Amino acid sequence: MNIKLNKWDSAKYLKTDEDMAAYFAACLEEAGDDAAFIAHALGVIARAKGMAQLAKDTGLGRESLYKALSSEGNPSFATILKVIKALGLRLESHPVAHVCSAWLFARRSRQPPGRTGSGRRRGLRLALEAGEAHRC
Repeated sequence: MNIKLNKWDSAKYLKTDEDMAAYFAACLEEAGDDAAFIAHALGVIARAKGMAQLAKDTGLGRESLYKALSSEGNPSFATILKVIKALGLRLESHPVAHVCSAWLFARRSRQPPGRTGSGRRRGLRLALEAGEAHRC
């Protein structure tokens, strides 16, 4: 029995500017320090909006945009900023919650007996879920 699978293309599902902004925000959250992931995410949004129009808006060649915004591309930060602006997106920064180790230790010591967490990560997750992040 052969099963035919189609290649997933996120660009097909990015219909509105809000969809594109939410997709970009989710990709920024997931990417960590993977710059290629961010470039690829911008490429997906660019394909959804139209690469020819993006090329016109940025002043860059369509072919060079396809290459730069692929998962194998390595665009300059200037290119990334031009693309973000032309797509109508914005980079934002927010402070990352930080939990000091002394506070985490105190937090974990309040766990019910017999409950063992996975250490620091579980304590941080609990603290963030409870809105109890504490700066040292």
